[in-house]
Amino acid sequence: MTVAKGQPREHALEDLVENIQPRLRGVLATFRIPFVDAEDLLQQAVLTFLMKRDEIKDPARWLVGTLRNRCLMYWRSHRRRLYESVDVAILEALAEPVAPAQDRLDLASDLNGVLVKLSPRCRSVLRLRYGLGCDPAETARELGYRSSGIYKILERCLAGLTRNLISIGILEHPRRD
Repeated sequence: MTVAKGQPREHALEDLVENIQPRLRGVLATFRIPFVDAEDLLQQAVLTFLMKRDEIKDPARWLVGTLRNRCLMYWRSHRRRLYESVDVAILEALAEPVAPAQDRLDLASDLNGVLVKLSPRCRSVLRLRYGLGCDPAETARELGYRSSGIYKILERCLAGLTRNLISIGILEHPRRD
């Protein structure tokens, strides 16, 4: 990053951010990042820029690209938390020993209706994981997958299950405020 003579690096950074502010706002708007989180993502990108500024050839392009990546990671982590909460909710629902018989039958009926809409691969993964209580490593071994890859497969299957549960009204869609 070139700094004009007599101009401290901090002013150069302020000028850079001010010059590309419309592009930064565009990225945040495209990804529909909530206002309360947008500032944090931008600050993370700027801090990373400050640590690497001597290696960066095109600061404006780099900063916009880094913010875009931060936005992608933001929504991935939100989806992952939703899938994990579905994971925990399913395990807890299946583990309840005192659930009334009718409630268990209703839950089983709803789950079966949703599971039928999933691919055979996902049905197998979910049956082993939740129906038979296998941990991820056992599930991978039983289906012939690598242990390191089963988490991604399980996440995709939970994503499909979550979408289907939302579509029939068992789960509420997470809000993007």
